[in-house]
Amino acid sequence: MRKVIIAGTGHTSFGNLRKYKLSEILAYAALDAMENGGNDLPPIDQVIVGNMGAGILNHQTGVESAVVSTLNLEPASAEMVVNGPASGASAFKVGYMAIASGMADVVLVTAGELMRAVTGWQATDFVATLTHPDIEYPYGITLPGYAGMYLRAYMDKYNISDEMLSSISVRDHHNGMFNPWAHVQVEVDKEAISSGNDAKVINPMVAKPLRMYHTCPVSDGAAAAVLVAADLPDIQKKLKHKPVFVSGIGSATDTHCVHNRKDLLKLDAVRLSAEKAYKMAGVKASDIDLAELHDAFIFLELCLAEEAGLFPRGKAIEAVLSGKTDIKGQIPINPSGGLKSKGHPVGGTGMSQIYELVKQLRGDAEKERQVENPKTAMAINFGGFGNNVVTTILQNS
Repeated sequence: MRKVIIAGTGHTSFGNLRKYKLSEILAYAALDAMENGGNDLPPIDQVIVGNMGAGILNHQTGVESAVVSTLNLEPASAEMVVNGPASGASAFKVGYMAIASGMADVVLVTAGELMRAVTGWQATDFVATLTHPDIEYPYGITLPGYAGMYLRAYMDKYNISDEMLSSISVRDHHNGMFNPWAHVQVEVDKEAISSGNDAKVINPMVAKPLRMYHTCPVSDGAAAAVLVAADLPDIQKKLKHKPVFVSGIGSATDTHCVHNRKDLLKLDAVRLSAEKAYKMAGVKASDIDLAELHDAFIFLELCLAEEAGLFPRGKAIEAVLSGKTDIKGQIPINPSGGLKSKGHPVGGTGMSQIYELVKQLRGDAEKERQVENPKTAMAINFGGFGNNVVTTILQNS
């Protein structure tokens, strides 16, 4: 297969962007990526859009064609990739495959969501349509509901307290303070949200024991990347920035119904997707210098890190508490602020994770959250409740 370079990346702010159209948000991130890549790149052959909810949330289909026309990129081919909250990384995977296979030389991938066009309750219901339509959804299950059940089992098994869990929120919000794109740029006091007198008011229960500060906000936003074939003549001389290479991509699925899994606390799709990505990249978990992990609910960071082999089972919380996952730690996790602080426009999150990894590998992150000299970085984009997961590994050499 051909090697693939990420030539340019782009990002919008995450937050409330409902005064714009979805196609405009996606196009803005795309323009940012095209500018970041430089004017000397060959024309774009193909456009891949990642999105989960345009038809439901925004009453718009054919978004991929609208993005192409907004950017005046006709007659480039265009497709939409829909894979729940893993749509962003799946779109990136499809763009990678188009170049690696030889079908395209230059691909634009843009992914995002306009979720605040509806109420928070409607957005929660929309995401809940991922569940089984006959034996889960009709009985009121939601993703926060599943998260609450999983969190209770995880906390009980590994003896984790609410205060310990809140340490992740504190770290994520601190990192997000220095990310200009983050939805929630506010420092968090651990005592105030866990053990303080007003904790029940400041940090109310969502789905016991899951609290508000254990969950991500509902966000609008998009991120994008321009991918190019590494074998194009003089291509690296035409890049504006240090090249970042796509080294490994793996994806896997697990049972649609969560209750059909043999062990609730094992997320097989995460483990298998990471193993595939490691094998493709020729690296091990110990080679990862930083990771962006899908923490729509903050405890998922712990579960994903353990399934991917970054820490032994039940030990990721110790890594958080000891500072190993801080910016200056042994393996920084979510230097962007993660979904908890940065936000979670579901279809765009995977592409936003890629944006962050590229920024870190180039050494271009804000100085307060730049990881020291990273070489290999990993992102895990988590679809449904572990139903469909994509792991991506990038390197800068």
